[in-house]
Amino acid sequence: MKAIKIIQLNLACLILLSTGLSPIFAEVTENSLTSTAKVKFKPSTQVTPPVDPEGEKPNTPIFPWDPTEPEGKPKPGTSGPLSIDFVSSFDFGANEISNDDQSYYARSQLIVDKEATKVEARPNYVQITDNRGTNEGWTLSVKQQGQLKSDTKTHNDELIGAYIKLSAPKVRSNSNASAPTPVEEIVLDPSSSENVVLSALLDEGAGTWTNAWGEPEIVTEENEEGTSQDVSITKDVALFVPGETPKDAVVYKSILTWILSDLPTNQEV
Repeated sequence: MKAIKIIQLNLACLILLSTGLSPIFAEVTENSLTSTAKVKFKPSTQVTPPVDPEGEKPNTPIFPWDPTEPEGKPKPGTSGPLSIDFVSSFDFGANEISNDDQSYYARSQLIVDKEATKVEARPNYVQITDNRGTNEGWTLSVKQQGQLKSDTKTHNDELIGAYIKLSAPKVRSNSNASAPTPVEEIVLDPSSSENVVLSALLDEGAGTWTNAWGEPEIVTEENEEGTSQDVSITKDVALFVPGETPKDAVVYKSILTWILSDLPTNQEV
């Protein structure tokens, strides 16, 4: 019985191995149909918050401090797809009366974190956003509304011959669009004529851009109480006052109006 079982097993194996089975390939039929993926953009009407003009990452939101406002909160930016988002106020400090020509330097732009526990210095700057999506360009100008004057009644109520100078501009953005062109040196005219600050021609200036003047640096000076203190200033935002101009012991102010306008196609500033 054992021999018979072995023979039957070998025979079964032989049959399986000798069977010539050929693979069968089915004919493949393909059909195709196209579809569409689309997206549309429209001009943004959101107010763009102030962003860091320096730091490691462009367009990082920050909280600027305005020394000319009672609570330190800057005025809100303009609305619309072409907007002035932020501009620094210039504080030239409290200075002793001098009969010599003097240049006084603006305090740096201070920024605070969300918890208002950390303060850092930045250059004074202006921020523009173009979210129109038309690439038509724009022009930013500034106009000084008259000479620096005293709000209080005093004999010498105007700083005759004084002027503000802005220099060493740095333009920055996270946009890959062509950059607007800054004016390298601006001397503000107290007679209220406009001074161009930044110009974006056709196909330039899309996105959010900051234009900062100079670099912050620390200097030691005396405060109004006669105590020495370290302050951060920016020498590229300067106020020149002639020595021959009489000065009273008061605060002198002037309003600067920043104007953002559409720029006609291919028109140079």
